[in-house]
Amino acid sequence: MVDNGELKKAGLKATLPRIKILEILERNQARHMSAEGIYRELMREGGEIGLATIYRVLAQFESADLVVRHHFEGGHSVYELDDGEHHDHIVCVKCGRVDEFFDDVIEQRQREIAKQSGYTVTDHCLNIYGICEQCNKIV
Repeated sequence: MVDNGELKKAGLKATLPRIKILEILERNQARHMSAEGIYRELMREGGEIGLATIYRVLAQFESADLVVRHHFEGGHSVYELDDGEHHDHIVCVKCGRVDEFFDDVIEQRQREIAKQSGYTVTDHCLNIYGICEQCNKIV
């Protein structure tokens, strides 16, 4: 959980927009949220933070390593809190749903492939694209 101390440690003042955006990201950790999704959530709560401010705060959070931005094919950027734990993503190409997963076998295989090619892995991301169960039900 990110708190005001984390903001200060990242060199950011604990302003109301930053605190509100962090609260929304924390409440929605199971979802990857777009700036527009955060804006809609703030509006439901009666907030008066503009979309431009949300984009600016998210960029600051990304620079401070508080959030990770993902840009998946065919969609907008989405953000999630950076908990330091590696995971990969599976993305629905119809509705944009994003689910996280971690698989030891896949991770090991990627390291083996890199080693066979003479590489030392420093970072990687794996995104699988498909159609989620809910969208498969829609005719």
